Amino acid sequence: MTPSRSRQGFVMLLITAFAWGLNWPVLKLALAEWPPLSFRLFSSMSGVILMAGVAIARGETLRPPRGQWGRLIVAGVLNVFSFVGLATLSLLWLEATEAAIIAYTMPIWAALFAWPILGERPTVWRVAGLVSGLAGVAVLLAGQFLTAPSAALVAKLPGIACILATALMFALGAVLTKRYPINLPPASNVAWQVLFGSLPLIAGALLFDRAPLAHVGPLGWACLAYVAVIALCASYLAWFRALKLLPASMAAIGTLLVPVIGVLSSGLVLGETIGVREIAALCLTIGGVVLASRGAGGTR
Repeated sequence: MTPSRSRQGFVMLLITAFAWGLNWPVLKLALAEWPPLSFRLFSSMSGVILMAGVAIARGETLRPPRGQWGRLIVAGVLNVFSFVGLATLSLLWLEATEAAIIAYTMPIWAALFAWPILGERPTVWRVAGLVSGLAGVAVLLAGQFLTAPSAALVAKLPGIACILATALMFALGAVLTKRYPINLPPASNVAWQVLFGSLPLIAGALLFDRAPLAHVGPLGWACLAYVAVIALCASYLAWFRALKLLPASMAAIGTLLVPVIGVLSSGLVLGETIGVREIAALCLTIGGVVLASRGAGGTR
């Protein structure tokens, strides 16, 4: 790997990490003005159109090969709906700092799913990573049990369930995509996955969202533009480029910046509390991912 390719890869990785990390406070701001499912539906469909345009401009085919439709649908639901649907809904009950920390236990769950699906035996490092990551979540939630009134804690349970489901679904999607790869260029692949992952939002928005869009102000529309253009399109293109220029293990470790940026930016933008409990939970979670990634080579 030449120094120029390495530098370009790190720049792409930084773009991805900042785009995904800043997305947490942006989503929280958006939900103050937008109905949650409608916001994600509008931003995702905008992202689909933009990504399809990028694919056409780059001369990529938009037609999936025969036998790939099923894989695209499953990947879209697991990789995209988990975030555009469940993670967004979790912010109705959780602070962005809490959601970001719990969401990024996903590499640990991926290490566990890789055992039965890919035959990658869980090494001592992976088990240690799982224990550390779960300890981080426990520290975060234990603080809620000790300091929050019981009614306030119970009110957060739907959000905790949504964000844990997000982490599990995304982890399973990553492992299944490795087991059953999708034979499409990057922009076309993202466009199709975002489309299929967003389709359930149509029914949800029609059934549950009642707030009129006339109440959405400039900040709400700016949030939508950020999510569609930066958090969906630019970040995924940068991520695929980083994967091409850097070793996969190095790129994966780079994503550890995402929850750090998410927690810090949520504190700065939203004024959310970043105390000893949040910092300890973040360190334990990131430490768990680092440990799990060290065991990435263990196979049966």
